[in-house]
Amino acid sequence: MGFTDSTSLKIIHFISAGLDHSLHHPILQEISIHITTSSGVHGPPIAEWTLMNWLVASRKFTYTYENQKKHLWGGITDYMQDIHDQVGKKVGILGYGSIGRQIGRVASALGMIVYAYTASPRSSPSSRRDNGFIVPGTGDRDGSIPVSWHHGTDKASLHAFLSIGLDHLVISLPLTPQTTHFLGAEEFALLAANAHPGHAKPYLTNISRGKVLDQGALINALRSGELSGAALDVADPEPLPENHPLWDAPNVQISPHVSSLGVEYFPRSFDVLKENLGRLERGEELVNEYKRGKGY
Repeated sequence: MGFTDSTSLKIIHFISAGLDHSLHHPILQEISIHITTSSGVHGPPIAEWTLMNWLVASRKFTYTYENQKKHLWGGITDYMQDIHDQVGKKVGILGYGSIGRQIGRVASALGMIVYAYTASPRSSPSSRRDNGFIVPGTGDRDGSIPVSWHHGTDKASLHAFLSIGLDHLVISLPLTPQTTHFLGAEEFALLAANAHPGHAKPYLTNISRGKVLDQGALINALRSGELSGAALDVADPEPLPENHPLWDAPNVQISPHVSSLGVEYFPRSFDVLKENLGRLERGEELVNEYKRGKGY
């Protein structure tokens, strides 16, 4: 099919949530075809990946696992130091979309306090509602889980959010020109400076894109102890080169962009398409439709 023939298409559905890899394609730039994404299907597996990494770090799982391989039982004093639970910990979620909402849900179930950050203000109940695709039994449709909502695209707004004493920072932002290197040395230092007394330094989780943060600054923050650790499912570049210093940064847990995977992925993605085909036939607004000009 040629480029001109594509105008007969009614809808193009992506199996991904982000479209940063296709933003410059002529179909997205020049032709008014409905473009939809699979946003909403990633929440359950990524939230479980996030929770897994938090608990691996906070419960010293790798220490236990290494001792098991050595057939070492160990004593209570070997395990008591630095172990903690998540009750009462503050988690700030940058980007409170479907993934952020499911992370908020599981964090709240652990007794954590959730703070949401979005690009635009969400001052009314209707603006806080999730109108996208939601896997049944998951997410935060009404936006009722966060104790407070914060917003902005400028550094001053971000810095105010990072100053509320967070124990965890979760990055769940789309990659756009505005979010590229949105966090760097200044932001990591601000997180550390406002850490709750008696708590471990803040822990960073990135399930967004590697370019959202300054990776060199992250390595320095881990080495200096400004951050207690990081769980990264993304990197810059990908694949991460074998000799890259990020691999050996202290207390970092890296996976190769696989946090969303599972046997449920494709059936759920087709559920989104099925829903939209019905809406298209009925002349209704589509879920997860790409908004040209916004980048997502």
